[in-house]
Amino acid sequence: MLITAQELQELMEEVEQEDPIDFADLPFNDKELRGLISNHVCDMAAKLENFSEEDKHLTLLAVAAKLVLENFVLHLRLLTKYGVPVSSDVQTLLRELRNKK
Repeated sequence: MLITAQELQELMEEVEQEDPIDFADLPFNDKELRGLISNHVCDMAAKLENFSEEDKHLTLLAVAAKLVLENFVLHLRLLTKYGVPVSSDVQTLLRELRNKK
């Protein structure tokens, strides 16, 4: 493994300085959540050790794409639930997606 769970957690914290996560009123400690996720991701990465470099790369891209999509969907659900208008860029994207059906 090229990185420890602790190092990954520290990298997450650095990234969050530029783009903080809103933990709102979740009943969890944000540092503990980062630790839990860091451990989980490192465990997942360890399972890829026997994969070829190309397969590792493709797997990580697929996981990242899934997480971005999941985050997008959850964000839209929250905006919709609370009646918050979405930006014109998001409206354009959603319109394009609807038109492709």
